[in-house]
Amino acid sequence: MMKPEYITTKLFAGVLFGLLALGGCSTSATKLPEPELNRMTQTQKQLIELPPPAKRIAIAVYSFTDQTGQFKPSETTQTLSRAVTQGPSSILVQALHDAGSNDWFDVVERENLEHLLNERQIITQMRQRYLGETQINPDALPPLVFAGILLEGGIISYDTNVRTGGAGARFLGIGASTEYREDTITVYLRAVSVKSGTVLASVTTSQRVASIGLAANAFKFVSFRELLEVDTGITVNQPTQLAVQQAIEKCVYGLIMEGAMKGLWSFNDSATGEAAVDKYLASRGNVYPVDAFDHDPDLARAIPEKRPEPSDTGRTGTSG
Repeated sequence: MMKPEYITTKLFAGVLFGLLALGGCSTSATKLPEPELNRMTQTQKQLIELPPPAKRIAIAVYSFTDQTGQFKPSETTQTLSRAVTQGPSSILVQALHDAGSNDWFDVVERENLEHLLNERQIITQMRQRYLGETQINPDALPPLVFAGILLEGGIISYDTNVRTGGAGARFLGIGASTEYREDTITVYLRAVSVKSGTVLASVTTSQRVASIGLAANAFKFVSFRELLEVDTGITVNQPTQLAVQQAIEKCVYGLIMEGAMKGLWSFNDSATGEAAVDKYLASRGNVYPVDAFDHDPDLARAIPEKRPEPSDTGRTGTSG
């Protein structure tokens, strides 16, 4: 029969070896990673695969900011870090470029317009000094492209602890537990006509941010006076920036579809465009029968492409 001291020593050696193995894994995991390009999100893939438009649209983004004003939550002391990224306009510009593999929009620079105008002024002064030009040469410095549509909006909500939960169990001093927390980011985007100033279309999207924590522990007496206590765990937090990116990309996707349904713009191939709109409506759960326009005038007014027109007999028809 083995002595208790031998059993204790063997058990301690096994636990020590396991901790060293975990330490080695953590050391290899904490090595400085090399920079890499961001992976494509599912919403970005939807944008890139959009059918091309009948005509490119000149569009401008002056300001698309964080409108929540919230700071990053902390359980100890107050922090001055913001809860969400302060560069959503850059994400929006990238999403506009991704739409239809950069076939949908001509995005003009407006966020840092002063820098652009200063550089053009430098070019004009240099040409006047060294070439003697008294008037601007339109071939060397053509006028700026103006936008017909402005995009406004921003991150309007960041709700923390929308859903929380957890579970745990312990038996004979050995247990495990899990914790779950969910936040929600809401983004609002609207298209405004430069000519009339009216809001042409607006979209609101929400993206969930999940945090999951797993923990395991053991609390056991290996002999009369010797206590073994082991704790391990891991926490996974979804990047907030990635959630903001997905919400903005979904907003751009929804804005294109809403504008297509309202006749603001159209697809190059009408059949492919109708299939894309049907898929968009299905994702929203708004799939209507074809004859719904004959019985619901409010629904017909919501989709101008199939807007009914009153006839002499009181029936309704559809206009192209």
